[in-house]
Amino acid sequence: MNGDLYFVRSSKSFSGWRILTSHCDGKAWTPPLPPSFAGAGLEADPWFTPDGRSLYFISSRANAGMRSKDLDIWRVDRNADGRWGTPVRLPSPVNSNEAEWFPRPAPDGWLYFGSNRPGGAGKNDIWRARESAPGQWTVENVTAVNTAGNEYEPLPSPDGRRMIVMADGGLYESRLGPGGWSARVKLGPQVNVNGSEIGALFSPSGKSLLFARDTGEPKSGEFLVWHADGNESWPPSCGAALKGS
Repeated sequence: MNGDLYFVRSSKSFSGWRILTSHCDGKAWTPPLPPSFAGAGLEADPWFTPDGRSLYFISSRANAGMRSKDLDIWRVDRNADGRWGTPVRLPSPVNSNEAEWFPRPAPDGWLYFGSNRPGGAGKNDIWRARESAPGQWTVENVTAVNTAGNEYEPLPSPDGRRMIVMADGGLYESRLGPGGWSARVKLGPQVNVNGSEIGALFSPSGKSLLFARDTGEPKSGEFLVWHADGNESWPPSCGAALKGS
């Protein structure tokens, strides 16, 4: 919803992840608080569907009375009154006995995510899932972008033609062509400085990229914006610039 910001906060050692939300009251951001659907355990990587009615995230919360041993993908939908309902864990084979990361739906209907499950090219890989029938999912490895190292986070662009991949060493880009996704190419020094770059987000136009970087003390995990295709007024400010958005 307009004026709401969802983000992840952790300790300086990058542990204890929690989802927090802040609201712009027209003048300033309110103090961050856990969302109403927050559960016990680690929670991270929130992502809205384009209509704002649903949100994907990862969580180690208990499921069916049993505590999870790793991070799984969950989805929560808004009720008719706009309030969040009860989160639902996505079924197997989307979730596995290993960790899942960073669920991101693409315009073509695939849900992209990272996982260190068996069957990949190396350690953590990029995978994608599609629901072919209610509750029936197909999952496949995105082989073109994966290596023997770690690929954690996929971010399809708003038009579905590009994908940012967070991997060992920072952020990379792959492009979609007639034969599928291309091998990933590392982004330049405008983005990658020390390899800690993470959590990328495209602007709605796809012209700008927001991401986080650990720059060391006293700033750790601060947000940065790369205007790759000319300056645009994004992200929106809290206050006058937000009105009418």
